[in-house]
Amino acid sequence: MDPYKQRPSSAYNTPFWTTNSGAPVWNNNSALTIGSRGPILLEDYHLVEKLANFDRERIPERVVHARGASAKGFFEVTHDITHLTCADFLRAPGVQTPVIVRFSTVIHERGSPETLRDPRGFAVKFYTREGNFDLVGNNFPVFFVRDGMKFPDMVHALKPNPKSHIQENWRILDFFSHHPESLHMFTFLFDDLGIPQDYRHMDGSGVNTYTLINKEGKVHYVKFHWRPTCGVKCLLDEEAIRVGGSNHSHATQDLYDSIEAGSYPEWKLYIQTIDPDHEDKYDFDPVDVTKTWPEDILPLQPVGRLVLNKNIDNFFAENEQLAFCPAIIVPGIYYSDDKLLQTRIFSYADTQRHRLGPNYLQLPVNAPKCAHHNNHHDGFMNFMHRDEEVNYFPSRIDPAHHAERYPQPPAVYTGKRERCVIEKENNFKQPGEKYRSWPADRQERFVGRWVDALSDPRVTHEIRNIWISYWSQADKSLGQKLASHLNVKIDT
Repeated sequence: MDPYKQRPSSAYNTPFWTTNSGAPVWNNNSALTIGSRGPILLEDYHLVEKLANFDRERIPERVVHARGASAKGFFEVTHDITHLTCADFLRAPGVQTPVIVRFSTVIHERGSPETLRDPRGFAVKFYTREGNFDLVGNNFPVFFVRDGMKFPDMVHALKPNPKSHIQENWRILDFFSHHPESLHMFTFLFDDLGIPQDYRHMDGSGVNTYTLINKEGKVHYVKFHWRPTCGVKCLLDEEAIRVGGSNHSHATQDLYDSIEAGSYPEWKLYIQTIDPDHEDKYDFDPVDVTKTWPEDILPLQPVGRLVLNKNIDNFFAENEQLAFCPAIIVPGIYYSDDKLLQTRIFSYADTQRHRLGPNYLQLPVNAPKCAHHNNHHDGFMNFMHRDEEVNYFPSRIDPAHHAERYPQPPAVYTGKRERCVIEKENNFKQPGEKYRSWPADRQERFVGRWVDALSDPRVTHEIRNIWISYWSQADKSLGQKLASHLNVKIDT
């Protein structure tokens, strides 16, 4: 027997009960007592261990993306983009990479219904030959704020009132009245797209701007987009009430049942790219996360397909312990100066260390599947077997050496220290264009949702006027409709 050959796995269970240390348990039904009715003895180690483990079964839920469902599968390259990136997992058409994907609602709690109006998370972990790549995104291509400094306050505003624990529109509208950059996100959230029918029928987006680097060192900005092959389908408000009232886990069940039935969910991956040398030609900043890149001038380029063909084996191990971080990239893909991405690089890993512990990347679902080596030793819940004597670098005894150098963006930075807003805000153009692209009935549903939100009795006259002003700047007729429904006079 080689005790270090395998990590702990239920596949190596004995046919009889044991303690965590492997000792046999001959009675898993009765506590150790003095006599048949006497008090329980503290020396009943199996009972104490069983209760202690049970008491600690739950870990802190995620602050955001608490409610989620996962599935496994593969990503297959279908188009050659080696002129754009030297990423190994994108090296040629036909190359397949194992993945695990987690879908989620963003704001609401772990036990909340999956029919609430809320962004949906769409996070993909690629287990590549050069380490993991976490493409962490949402079902919408934009976000509420462009600077991570605002993120904690934004989440506080979207979460329930800390006094009553009730999510309230007046708090949301108060906060975002200070941030007109949020209008574009609200054209997605308050649209029919705001409640996906399920996880199989929704888009995904990397949201942030990354960079691709090819083997010659040429850099391009890139946006990642997932498109479901079965199309996008959503629930209208009345349908959401009916579906959620009958099954608050409908999307999780749909995902699981579809895979069990062999109807495997599939998405196509597309990218948009911009040469950084040409970024000034657009009326938006390419690294502004509140903007989309117009597809008529920056067309979608096909890359590959994502197929989910296996359900997870255990919800806790492969959903609750599954951890993503936008900082986890591979050679050929790098960050951009996207302010929100730069913040997430720190924040995601930090929250996983708090929630799961400093060695969360050793958990099987998070660990890379390729060989890896470093001197990150010990710490809380470290379960990696190590028998080497050299735990420092460099060494003339340990032959480990630097990996072969790979291209990284060569940008040179100059500037003064300052806290400032990007120059090209342009907060109203894209929301207005999106609203005008809808048919009349869809516009009316959007207006109705905003009228309901702005009718909250705790929304002040000032805040209501600010929102009408914002939507008027996006589209004059939209502002007029809101003002008419709310009996507000628009200042001219």
